[in-house]
Amino acid sequence: MADDLRALHGPTTGVVELPHRLFWQPDRHVDLDRPGLLPWMYETVLTEAVRHDELRTWLHGPTLIRLWSTLYLPRGVRRAWEERHPVLRVRDLEGLRKAFADWPRA
Repeated sequence: MADDLRALHGPTTGVVELPHRLFWQPDRHVDLDRPGLLPWMYETVLTEAVRHDELRTWLHGPTLIRLWSTLYLPRGVRRAWEERHPVLRVRDLEGLRKAFADWPRA
């Protein structure tokens, strides 16, 4: 579990190669620009990662927040992340604006 969503700086576009530990297939390349593959990668990482560096490497905080409500996750994973990061429970646009207000601008 990531302590701070701002520490998650993973890719959001392009082709990436997931490590075998996270995705057990011979071809582990994922084209994040193809529809559905970015959320799929997030679901995979959230359910398979066991080390903080895996989360920091493969997840991106703002993208995780944006995708959160659409991700298919085990109930325990969703509950644990939402308890640690209440912003993931925010469903309204104004709540998201407030959540991002203190994030550094890119």
